[in-house]
Amino acid sequence: MSKIRLAHLSYLPAIKRTKMVATIGPASDSYETIEQLIQSGVNCMRINFSHVTPARYEWVTTCINHIRRASKTLHKPVAILQDLQGPKIRLGEIEDNHYQIKTGDEIHLRYNTHHEGHIVPVQHDISQKVKVGDRVYIYDGRIKAIATSVDVETKTVTATAQNGGVLMSKKGINLPDTDFTGDVLTPKDLQDIDFGVTQDFDYVALSFVHKATDVEMLRAYLGEKGSDAHIVSKVETETAVDPEELEKVVEASDVVMAARGDLAYEIGPELVPAIQREIIALCQKHAKVSIIATQVLGTMTDSPQATRAEVSDIANGVIQGADAIMLSEETAMGHFPLEAVETMKRTILATQENVTIQPLATPDEIDTTAAVVSQSAVKMAHYLKAAAIVAETKSGATAAYIAANRPSREIISVTSNKRVSQQLCLFYGIKSFYRPDSKDAGGDLAQSLVGSELLHEGDRIVLVSGRQPGVMGGTDTIKVRVL
Repeated sequence: MSKIRLAHLSYLPAIKRTKMVATIGPASDSYETIEQLIQSGVNCMRINFSHVTPARYEWVTTCINHIRRASKTLHKPVAILQDLQGPKIRLGEIEDNHYQIKTGDEIHLRYNTHHEGHIVPVQHDISQKVKVGDRVYIYDGRIKAIATSVDVETKTVTATAQNGGVLMSKKGINLPDTDFTGDVLTPKDLQDIDFGVTQDFDYVALSFVHKATDVEMLRAYLGEKGSDAHIVSKVETETAVDPEELEKVVEASDVVMAARGDLAYEIGPELVPAIQREIIALCQKHAKVSIIATQVLGTMTDSPQATRAEVSDIANGVIQGADAIMLSEETAMGHFPLEAVETMKRTILATQENVTIQPLATPDEIDTTAAVVSQSAVKMAHYLKAAAIVAETKSGATAAYIAANRPSREIISVTSNKRVSQQLCLFYGIKSFYRPDSKDAGGDLAQSLVGSELLHEGDRIVLVSGRQPGVMGGTDTIKVRVL
């Protein structure tokens, strides 16, 4: 039995393979805090546009400037994620912010109205989609109801409450039986995307994905706007996790997020762990990035100490080979954002140091030269006990293929594309560097890192490159070097 190493940062390796995403909010939007978060190990910063109106666009720009400034100061590429609100359906204003519901009450959910008696305002016209018999979950599932009638003329859905409780203003509504395919991009989302393409976003997250066609629609819109941002598909609907659809969503996406909060209301919390495993496995199969999200360290929103269950949740994701794990309220609104990040980092490092990582799938056989060369490089690094795999990459594909094979060695990527260097920050095990094209960019970078936490004199590396530096899709060469 191997000895367990104490989970103090000074005793653990500096390079974590599972990456960390942190959400920026009132608790973390100062330059000083952003710099500390990055220094503590955050690889990607998320800005949640559910809480951003056009009046707050200037705040977003300021946050992006802070992130890029801190990234430059710390010499560490950082990805920035724009998370769209999507068709999140919410109640309108409730009188006195308190409306008591009893079992059997009929709730009339009406678009664009005021709260009066059992008539409850809703911010979207759900009468166009909801059918009689559909389940209606309100306020994070606290009120469960069944749709009993739909009146398109008055834009009203009447639902009978299955249990009692309290409704409050702006609380969310989940409709697990209702198909919103094709309507995931709201007018607000389009406005936010138009703003986002003028900013420095590396990723755009699409909320409430139902089918792969939703992802394709966003990709087409981003293409029209000239955006090179990659797409994160948030899996949080019952439709998306259908066995025949989920793999299509993964294939259509660059990144897939297991958004466990709304997903739990859609399919039941007991099924979420199984779906999380399936998402991670499919991402590994198709060389895509997987993110675990929601209530990762929820206790640390108000407490400096995590629960054992929360730490086990993080460790489980690391063991399964997830690419990244995301903090939401913990860093956006919590009282202990830095402590939450440091807790996650310690857990990731301690887990990868003491437990064998067990990926849930291996990449599909891909017949491109870059994919085959990358897979061979991983095997060579293992057999030769190389300290690292160094990948020269233009589009990021070569580094992505290497990461998908979940090597136990460090992956050092070098690219002349600044956007790619930032996007690679989310990929499993990759330490990303931006350098101009040169004949031996990977070798020169490796030599410059000798004496750092990454490489030492006498280390053996496996170098993956192309004979024509900077040419996309030109990866065709493996070299072995001793530094």
